[in-house]
Amino acid sequence: MKFDDLDAKMRRFETAHDHCVLPGLFIVARLDGRGFTRLTKEVHQFEAPFDMRFRDHMTRTVEHLMNAGLRTVYGYTQSDEISLLFHREEDSFDRKLRKLDSVLAGEASACFSLQLGAVGCFDCRISQLPTEQLIVDYFRWRQEDATRNALNAHCYWLLRKSGKSVKEATQFLLGQTTSDKNELLFRHGINFGKLPAWQKRGVGLFWEDYEKTGVNPKTGEATKAIRRRLKTELELPMKEAYATFIRTRLLEAVAKGSK
Repeated sequence: MKFDDLDAKMRRFETAHDHCVLPGLFIVARLDGRGFTRLTKEVHQFEAPFDMRFRDHMTRTVEHLMNAGLRTVYGYTQSDEISLLFHREEDSFDRKLRKLDSVLAGEASACFSLQLGAVGCFDCRISQLPTEQLIVDYFRWRQEDATRNALNAHCYWLLRKSGKSVKEATQFLLGQTTSDKNELLFRHGINFGKLPAWQKRGVGLFWEDYEKTGVNPKTGEATKAIRRRLKTELELPMKEAYATFIRTRLLEAVAKGSK
């Protein structure tokens, strides 16, 4: 069999289940760390429940993904997960799901591992969302998950540090209401409402324009140019204010077209 014929034959097995995101749908990727509880609490022993070093590793991983050649609109990270919103017209890899999943997971894993100095792996899944309201709902969902996770984490590690075992701390928190958990923290001198916003709401990254000044090397005249850079937001708004924040990112993306 000639190579070209063999190549065409075998490639059919690789592409038999190829699926693409339909034109006009928004692409949102969510990446999760694999085995990060053990990696961050046992192997590398980051401070519990939150560690600024780990936060910064995750934030830099988002920055890397947003500069990896795909048209991103917004990046978000909380705990060991990352969410990326792409421009509606993003068409890299012909919008093939297997390519998006594998490339994003690979890029995130490589970047995070280099920062950590050890292997850290991510998986990736894609949401295909037809409306801007679903985009808003998605990011509100992840932020509310961040708030719930933060409350549970602070309670869990308070109990662990007070001498309870993994099983005892977990069982104690079963059935506890949000009010109960807040009261538990308050009794031990922790006001959940006053904890750093990034712990409770996550970290957002988005593009902003700025004016860069320079000098024309030929004429010596001062020059100005509009450039763009990533802005990291550690004090994200909540609830409806966060919904407005996300809508603003979408409006900015539309205004800038497919840049």
